Amino acid sequence: MRNLAELTDEELAISYMEGDNKAFELLLAHNQSKVFSYILFVVHDEDRANDIFQDTFIKIIAKLQKGLYTPTGKFSAWCMRIAHNVIMDHYRGIRNGHIVEPTEDNDLSNLSGENMEVTNIENDYVNQQVLDDVKKMMRLLPAPQREVVYMRFYQQLSFKEIADVTNVSINTALGRMRYALLNMRKMARDHNLQLQLV
Repeated sequence: MRNLAELTDEELAISYMEGDNKAFELLLAHNQSKVFSYILFVVHDEDRANDIFQDTFIKIIAKLQKGLYTPTGKFSAWCMRIAHNVIMDHYRGIRNGHIVEPTEDNDLSNLSGENMEVTNIENDYVNQQVLDDVKKMMRLLPAPQREVVYMRFYQQLSFKEIADVTNVSINTALGRMRYALLNMRKMARDHNLQLQLV
């Protein structure tokens, strides 16, 4: 059997899909700089790029775990396509959250400062309610998932740092985050909660 370090990224991806978690760590090491640079180039904001990068690798792991990768081309190109789709989803979400419908004659005189202040107070209230709901749902997560969510969103640790702190592989930390997000989405659906900040 060949040493993992001798395998191409395409072979490492197949190896990971067959259950070798160390193969993913090598894939991440080989591709993270290239994928992050691409994302940063597109979004021009390091914090946003970090978030999109994390989402991208969660999607990559999910697709690999479902066996949705076929080595018909370069693994890095496949990763870039996923990153591109995550970026587009991100911008669609921003655009949909900021659409202002014009009035019949495009009169904007009704947008006074007073109305904006009330809207901001309402937005603050809604955002606080969303954060409170998220905290309640976090308490219902299994401890390992709750820990990863807390470290990622409240302490802003990278998945590598989370893996180091919790003494697990990056893959395990990403997997825990993925299941935490799935569980929280299910809780939100079951309780008809809107978890979008305004």
